[in-house]
This record gives sequence, C-alpha cells and structure tokens, in this order.
Amino acid sequence: MNIIYNISIWLYLMVMHVLSLFNHKAKLWIEGRKGIFSELKEKIQKNQNIVWFHCASLGEFEQAKPMIQAYRLKFPKHKILLTFFSPSGFHNIKQNNLVDWIFFLPADTKSNAKKFINLVNPVKAIFIKYEFWFNYIQELKKNNIALYSVSSVFRDNQLFFKYKWFARKLYNITHFFVQDKKSAQLLKSIGLKNHTISGDTRFDSVLANIPNFKKMPLIEKFCKNTKTIICGSTWRYDEILLVKYIKNHKKINFIIATHELSSVSDLQKKTGGLLYSKANKNNILTTNVLIIDSIGLLSNVYKYGDLAYIGGGFGSGIHNILEAVTFGLPVIFGPNYKKFNEAICLIKKKGAISISNYEELKIAINTFNNFDKNIALDYIKENSGATKKILRLMN
Repeated sequence: MNIIYNISIWLYLMVMHVLSLFNHKAKLWIEGRKGIFSELKEKIQKNQNIVWFHCASLGEFEQAKPMIQAYRLKFPKHKILLTFFSPSGFHNIKQNNLVDWIFFLPADTKSNAKKFINLVNPVKAIFIKYEFWFNYIQELKKNNIALYSVSSVFRDNQLFFKYKWFARKLYNITHFFVQDKKSAQLLKSIGLKNHTISGDTRFDSVLANIPNFKKMPLIEKFCKNTKTIICGSTWRYDEILLVKYIKNHKKINFIIATHELSSVSDLQKKTGGLLYSKANKNNILTTNVLIIDSIGLLSNVYKYGDLAYIGGGFGSGIHNILEAVTFGLPVIFGPNYKKFNEAICLIKKKGAISISNYEELKIAINTFNNFDKNIALDYIKENSGATKKILRLMN
C-alpha cells in the first residue's frame, strides 16, 4: 500500500507541473520548491537544536502561532524552522520574526523526506491539524525524532478509520493533541491511546489579537454611528449574494476583504465602493462600501464592526470565524461548515447562522440586530488555554 501512496505523490507532482504552465498558484507551488535543498544546506546548520513546525497554509499558521510564541519562551535556545505546503501560507508569512527560517515543504517523496530530515535534524517536529505526510512521518520515526500532531481533528469518514493499512501510518506519531472528544474516540477506535484532548490553539491566537490590536482611524471614522457589516475572505458566490444585499441597503455600511485581490476591481465596479488604499479623511464618508485591497488588515478591521459575514462556505469550507468572534461579533457563513467545530458550536449558542441563499442572508442579518456580544466573548474565553496545556505535556 506504500506503493500506492508514493505513486499518488508522484502523480500529484506531475499534475502540478502541468498546471503550473497556466495556473498562477500551481506555478508558485512549483517555483517555491526549486533549489530548496541547496538553500536549506546553506542556511541550516546541524546540531542547532532545531524544532520543526509544519502548517498547510495561513489558517493553520494561526494555530501554530501561539505555540511558536510560547515555545520560544520555554526553550529560548532552540531555533525554529517553519514550513508551509501552500504558496498562500508561505508568501503571506515569509517575513516573520517569530521564527528563524521559513521554507516550502518539499513534496513527500521518500528521497525528499530522507534528505530533508538529514539536513534539518530537528530535535522534535510539530505538525498542525490535518498534516499527515507519511514519508516524513516514517523518516522522523526512523531517526527517533518525536512528532506531535497539534490541534488535530478527525472525522469518521476519513480513510484512517476505513482502512487498516492507512490507519497504521498514524502509529508513528508520538502524541496527538486533539481538539475534541470525538477525535479522541476515533483514535481510540483504531488502537491509538497516545492522545490528549487539549482544544484548539486558534482560540489563544485570536485572544492575543485583543492586546495587540492596531488602531485604524479611517475605519473607525467610516463605521462610527452606522451599522457596519464586515465581509471577510469572501469568494465569488459570497459576493453575488452580498452585492445584491448591498444594492438594497444603502443605510448600512459594508467593509469587504475579498479572498482574492484579483477580484477587487470587479467588486468595486459592482458596489461603487471605495478602495481602502485610496481612502482619506475627506472621502471616507462618501460611500457605504469600503473595499480592503491589501493583505493583513482583516483581523484588526473586525474590531469596528457589528456583524461579520465569513466567506468560503459555498466552496470547500469557511475561513477563520474566530477572528471576528473574539471581538464579540456574531457571524454568518455559507452551508459548508460541518468540518469546523467552532461553527457548529456557535450555531448551537446562537452566535452564528449558516445560510444557503439570498433570502436566508436577509433573515440572518435581521436576526442579529440586537446581538448580545457576551455570547461570542464568553465562547472564546471558555475555549482558550490549549497552548499552555500542550506545552506542559510536550517533552
């Protein structure tokens, strides 16, 4: 069965090479890995007490961030290497003073895994959430290097719980720090008892945003005394619904931070909105739509809103809702949220609503007219503390 897995990795590589000829993201994925071992050899020296953190993308980095910060304090002599699978994660975080080095993760072939582990020689490895690269896992085990799966969450429809040969791959992981009881039960069902229910480190990450909040005077002026809906990480179908709502509700303010900056100009045409990069104190109140056209501002923008619409729910899954919730905002999102525990919990607590069409969007927005912010704030506080628990138990 290892043969099937390794063939699938090579097929994936071939597909990405073909896609890179006409797809920008695929091109970044391929180009980011060129010459990576030469660069590693040049920058990484052995025996430096390196701890290796690996994230799939930007969302997983939010789970890794409080771990990295706390790890620095506990092990000040250790160096931290951070790797990403996706270009969006790598390019948005590549300038970060939390870590010593940031690289793309070479594709999970046997030769790459062996070469990477020999070069880096980490004292331990920490993989975030869904990241299970079997050749890297096996190579770490061969070298007696501890591997921790942090903020991991499992579902019963995953291959681990359907095929024994697939489940065996998890036996090489030193310890699982899972988000919930169900994940722990699923691991137990395949004979794995090396797990701790620690919660999700993202709660610690978003709580840290409150004291580190950066004031945004123009946003504050735009939102003041007017109901403001923050639309974060929106995709095309989210925007179809939102644009229709915006056209019919001129007395409400909207701040839109689209997931793809390439759609900013089209969004501006459809809404008549003002680009944040062009905003100043003289024109900020001339429109009820402000479009964020740069990366890295959204987590601060939520502070000024009354309600958040989070994108991605009409695609593969919703984006980070906790950044909004930590400032007491209720959240609305599309129908594809079942993989996200925080979304399920907040719906039960009446701090979130999932919608499938325009009519449901209208109802949801009206439902939150008199929202009690304590519902959101208490939820964040009740679920914080995962980072301390994990580091206390991690060797």
